[in-house]
Amino acid sequence: MNQHFTATTEPGDQAATQDVVRLVDLKRRFGATAALDGISLTVRKGEILGIIGRSGAGKSTLIRCLNGLERPDSGEVFIEGREISRLGERDLQPLRRRIGMIFQHFNLLSAKTVEDNVALPLKIEGRPKAERLKRAAELLDLVGLSEKAKAYPASLSGGQKQRVGIARALAARPALLLSDEATSALDPETTRSILALLKDINRRLGLTILLITHEMEVIRSIADRVAVIDAGRIVEEGPVWSVYADPRSEITRSLLGAIRPQLPPELAARLLPAGGTETILRVDVAGEAARGPLLSDLAADAPGAFRLIHGGIDHIQQQPVGTLFLSIPGNHESHLAEVITFLKSRQARVEVLGHVADPV
Repeated sequence: MNQHFTATTEPGDQAATQDVVRLVDLKRRFGATAALDGISLTVRKGEILGIIGRSGAGKSTLIRCLNGLERPDSGEVFIEGREISRLGERDLQPLRRRIGMIFQHFNLLSAKTVEDNVALPLKIEGRPKAERLKRAAELLDLVGLSEKAKAYPASLSGGQKQRVGIARALAARPALLLSDEATSALDPETTRSILALLKDINRRLGLTILLITHEMEVIRSIADRVAVIDAGRIVEEGPVWSVYADPRSEITRSLLGAIRPQLPPELAARLLPAGGTETILRVDVAGEAARGPLLSDLAADAPGAFRLIHGGIDHIQQQPVGTLFLSIPGNHESHLAEVITFLKSRQARVEVLGHVADPV
């Protein structure tokens, strides 16, 4: 592998041992609106952190504070150990080179070739032309677009444009790559290829990546940790598999709704708040508890009828994460209580969804 791609921090750089990003009690208001309301967050060297939230949650303000385009009203922004929120424009310039940025709508210059777009940050730095073109060639090879070096953006597909944007963002060998909704303008297949590329770059270069998105599938695909932002606050944070398995906040459950297993609509429509002949349970289980023979152990420990009617086991970050929908026939409250007690003893999260009048 080319030596240029072995590290993102120069040898001997003290920042190599520090968190790449540290935010401390960040606040920013626009009139009566609190865009950021006490954000504290750390991005560790070499990790992929996803920040997810709905429109208006504060994601754009946060990313602008990170790259120095917005100044917080209070709080601190540390990049590689240096506080940047009070720096003047002159001092910010070299720090901005440590931050690469990829955008939703690519932001390529239509009058420049692909290689010139990639080399642009180095031209702004004043690097010699030969060095710029050499670096552009290396990066286009990295993103699989060597044959497009002399092409213009208008001839590229959306996915190819984003690959050029990623190559450009890496030109100055940044310590941090910011991705601002970088896949939301792409079709699902192209999105998967771009996310795979980002994951590969993270692995090969040890590059720290911060993803801003409103799509939980993006977070699930490549992030190590996720932070959920709502109304300018971090409402939930943790490893992706853990948050996926047991979301604690209402906003997280809502954002996960499209990708977590749900009771099929035709069954959900039959649910009653009370009565009926069967009780429907939702059982969420993860980690070690999801690796064992949960249902066969349940049958042995709490004898009585039950049926699996929907769900299964998925894997996120090499961790098993399961959602099972069980039907417990009859009106035997003692048997239902035994089932729930057993499942909770196996660290499962159990919810009684309702009852149905006729067998499922």
